[in-house]
Amino acid sequence: MKILKNALLIVGLITVCGVSIHAVQREDGAVMSREKIKNKATDNPLRSVADTYKIVALPMPDKLDFAGEPVPLEDPDVYERMDRELLVNTYWQSNAMLLMKRANKYFPLVEKVLKEEGIPEDFKYLAVIESGLTQAVSPARAIGFWQILESTGKEYGLEINDNVDERYHIEKSTRAASDYLKKAKARFGSWTLAAASYNAGQYGIDKQLERQKVSDYYDLLLGEETGRYIFRILALKEIMNNPEKYGFSFDDDDLYQPIPVNKVKVDTVVKDFPDFAEKFGINYKILKVHNPWLRDDHLKNASRKTYYIDIPEEGHYPAVQ
Repeated sequence: MKILKNALLIVGLITVCGVSIHAVQREDGAVMSREKIKNKATDNPLRSVADTYKIVALPMPDKLDFAGEPVPLEDPDVYERMDRELLVNTYWQSNAMLLMKRANKYFPLVEKVLKEEGIPEDFKYLAVIESGLTQAVSPARAIGFWQILESTGKEYGLEINDNVDERYHIEKSTRAASDYLKKAKARFGSWTLAAASYNAGQYGIDKQLERQKVSDYYDLLLGEETGRYIFRILALKEIMNNPEKYGFSFDDDDLYQPIPVNKVKVDTVVKDFPDFAEKFGINYKILKVHNPWLRDDHLKNASRKTYYIDIPEEGHYPAVQ
């Protein structure tokens, strides 16, 4: 009996040791498996985002200005509002990248018109925050790069009807916006306040300046939209001028390119724009891409007004079949 008891004790001890060894092996195997996964993740950049991508606080530039007018970053409230817009626009990466791609295509024309009109170049960033450099239509029916309302457009000389809407015409709408901004600058004596009035209206800014007994945008208490307006312009100016500083990497070939056009004079009725486009080796879609201000498939033009229609130079689009 004693021998049997000892034998059973030995068997039990051997079994426990075997289970323990197996458990250790399984644990070692699990550790090795995790190490392999980690190494595999490091080897594959698509799996290593968590290891390499960091959300970091952004250093505030030492100095910022809008149209040569300094931003008082020493004011804690101004500092925090500026920091907010830098963070929001830096970490909305897809949007910022698209803006930089579009800017390469459209800024040359906008810059040219602003210079001719005597408007500081910084105002091109106002168009960026208004429309994202697209032919946007707001819920209030503000339209185009400069988000111009119908009444304002007509006041500043744009043709707006069912057939032609020059709010979609980049050059002409930029000139209309420039006229507004020049009047606002004359009224307020400040390009910053002129820019703010583009959002809130000249009367709205005037009323708040008088009510709050201040003379500077950065001293005004404004609603959410106008209160962020200048800071959004400043943030995009800073990011788009220093893309690498804010983590954006691209080559010139990645950017959208301006397409050279010939201007075709038209001072008659055009009965059918698809047929008109075909004569120049393009289709109706491409005609409208370059002339979104033409709002129908024909041009009435009973008054025989002169228009100039942009026709892209040959070789930039596939040949019409």
